[in-house]
Amino acid sequence: VAMETVSLEHQIQSVQRHIAFLKKEQMELLHDLHLEILRLQKHCSELTHDLEMKELEARQQDVLDRELEEKCRVMEAQLQEKEKDNLELRKELQHKETLVAALRSSLRNKERRFLEELKRRSHRVTILDTELQKQTEAAAYLS
Repeated sequence: VAMETVSLEHQIQSVQRHIAFLKKEQMELLHDLHLEILRLQKHCSELTHDLEMKELEARQQDVLDRELEEKCRVMEAQLQEKEKDNLELRKELQHKETLVAALRSSLRNKERRFLEELKRRSHRVTILDTELQKQTEAAAYLS
């Protein structure tokens, strides 16, 4: 009986050592798990922050995109208006070029008529000068 009691005490001590070892291992494991949970929480917080920043940037980019699209629409409308004005100016320029061509033609005709009239008058002056000279000679002869 005493032998069995000693053997039983050794077994109890062995079980107690195993229990103490398992408690120590469990405590270390719990500690490591708590550290891992803290690390994961920190990482999760960082990822959440990054996601929030990216969402904010995306919203800001959307606002910028909408503003740029609106500016593009305004500029396209202005461009169309300028093209319309340009077309009207081209029509006006073409009309004025036609008028200038007509005026040049009219001026050339008037200049031609003027030169013909000048030639005719010059010829008439020459004839009258010749007659005057004849009359002057005749008057001088008669004097």
